[in-house]
Amino acid sequence: MKKKWDGIERRQSLRAQAEALVASLSPQETTAKHTEVLLHELLVHKVELEMQNEELRNTHIALEEALERYTDLYEFAPVGYISIDQDDNISEINLAGTTLLGVDRSKLTYSRFSKHIAPQDSDNWYRLFRKMMSSATPEKQTFCIQMQRGDGAMFYAHLDCLRRELANSRSVLRVAFTDISHNKLAE
Repeated sequence: MKKKWDGIERRQSLRAQAEALVASLSPQETTAKHTEVLLHELLVHKVELEMQNEELRNTHIALEEALERYTDLYEFAPVGYISIDQDDNISEINLAGTTLLGVDRSKLTYSRFSKHIAPQDSDNWYRLFRKMMSSATPEKQTFCIQMQRGDGAMFYAHLDCLRRELANSRSVLRVAFTDISHNKLAE
């Protein structure tokens, strides 16, 4: 409801600004003809639309800058980020994720995430994945699992997982993962 009132207030403000801009061109109310009043109203609307258009352009530029900023943060993060759909397919992955898995992004996108889980942990992953995707209330899950790179090399990974509901009512699992092999070897 607040957004509706904000929109109404913004339109009224733009209307007042437009009227102020064309005030010198306004006909005198007592002597104005019907056509002059209509022309005045059209001029006010034209100025108001131009001001709205300028606001939209500025908002569009701000959104593009925000998208670029967040894309950079996502792509160049020091940890791997992956989005996994309900069918265990990778829908998105950042550069750190592709580096950790040692596979080109084009080959990872829409491939099964589970094929990068070490065979000894695949049953564990499957149970955890199904539990996270079917849970009534999404909760952050953190665990360590052994994974396999594209060249077959194994590494231990720390995963932070959180399920999110998308606008199209499909669930996606957001995963942040890091290589903790050095920590595991030190243990």
